[in-house]
Amino acid sequence: MEERIIEITAEALGADAAGITADTAFKEDLDADSLDLFELVMALEEEFDVEIPTEDLEKIATVGDVEKYIEEHK
Repeated sequence: MEERIIEITAEALGADAAGITADTAFKEDLDADSLDLFELVMALEEEFDVEIPTEDLEKIATVGDVEKYIEEHK
């Protein structure tokens, strides 16, 4: 699952997938703004058939956080 999250993140944020790990932070490391994060969340929701409510987004800062969230909410 982590590899797919990295692929989606790289595509949505125009980043190099080779430089993304579970510890990569969206805002600090990838310079993602709120619009970038919205588009990323939409792609992740579609790929993994999970809904990520806005209030939960504050808890998701890294690629690893996304993976953990999806595992807990599937």
